[in-house]
Amino acid sequence: MALNYKKLDYKTEWLEYPDVAPTLKSLGVPPNDPGSNFAYSIPVVRLDEKTYVMDSRKIADALEKHHPSPSLHLDSSILPKLEAMIGKAMMALAGAVMPRIPKQLLNEPSEEYFERTRAARFGMSLAQFEKEKGGDSAWEAAKPAIEEMAELLKMEGGPYFMGKTVSYADFVVVSLLQFLKRTGDDLYERMVAYDPAYSKLYEACAEWLARAD
Repeated sequence: MALNYKKLDYKTEWLEYPDVAPTLKSLGVPPNDPGSNFAYSIPVVRLDEKTYVMDSRKIADALEKHHPSPSLHLDSSILPKLEAMIGKAMMALAGAVMPRIPKQLLNEPSEEYFERTRAARFGMSLAQFEKEKGGDSAWEAAKPAIEEMAELLKMEGGPYFMGKTVSYADFVVVSLLQFLKRTGDDLYERMVAYDPAYSKLYEACAEWLARAD
């Protein structure tokens, strides 16, 4: 979304999950910070022949530095509050969303990898994880953070977090909404049912979702 918003020319190279770490390591991409779930992750952006940036927020920082206009408003006081809220919401929704990812979004090599590595991470299969952590209980746990985000979104009158000015904060939430929509329309519909501000934001940002390759 940030690339589309800044009208930058780019080419996407897709990787299957098992190929992410060996490919990025072979290119000399520095690993994620210690404490991250994975040493190598996607997305990664190559800014020039020698410069790679990994992690969505770090990519946004780099894009803003090299292409400052139009601004993503990364200095907005809204952003750190939002990032904390969305982290809580996603953690709560993991059991409802993550088990759908292999079948709904991934090709066979990535599907097997995702199932295996997440089972090792959670100490149970994704099917069991969904049984124990998914369903209505996941949405109930996420409800406080989802409602907090909606109130923050409406504070300046919408449709964006900064009122009439689009910013990276909007892209963070719309990316989540798009992810839910791709994983299952019912997940998207359940999310936007909490507050119409979410669907208004999604519609307002449609032009930056138009190119998805």
